[in-house]
Amino acid sequence: MFLHVREARHLRDYTVELFFNDGRQGVADLRPALSGPAFEPLLDVEVFSQLRVDTELDTIVWPNGADLAPEFLYFQAFKHEPDLQERFRSWGYID
Repeated sequence: MFLHVREARHLRDYTVELFFNDGRQGVADLRPALSGPAFEPLLDVEVFSQLRVDTELDTIVWPNGADLAPEFLYFQAFKHEPDLQERFRSWGYID
């Protein structure tokens, strides 16, 4: 199954509530991902809060063209869930 972000909502600072096509809902702090030329403008919370779900990419995007892979968002939202550790390992997010 391919992961898709169905809904997303800015909560505060760099925190986003995410709803995925597998029925899971979670919250992710994306601050650690905001480095590099495409993401540095998002350090302005006003700009970060302008995120939206792109229905063609099935993930969140920002007006400057930045986006994050749905799998990365899923990992950020659920990285501490024991039942998902093997999946995250197969994706290369953990050793």
